[in-house]
Amino acid sequence: MYPLTIRDENEEEGIRLAVKKINEMVKKFEQNYEVRDKQDVLAMCALQFASEKEVKNVQEDEDSKQLESKLIELNELLNSHLA
Repeated sequence: MYPLTIRDENEEEGIRLAVKKINEMVKKFEQNYEVRDKQDVLAMCALQFASEKEVKNVQEDEDSKQLESKLIELNELLNSHLA
């Protein structure tokens, strides 16, 4: 076990969900791959989490850019009709 400082209930819930997901990943990696060391499994889990987060960030950035472009287009259209 590792000691953690939890500031509020939302953070606690997030940590509990992360622990559950890590435990599920560990089982999956141990079942699907010949893993000799628990540290290797945890490293694989960390990589999985990090890559999921980065992919999500890239997608959110792309969504934000598309939304910004549409808003600019809409603003220009409104300005042309109001002028």
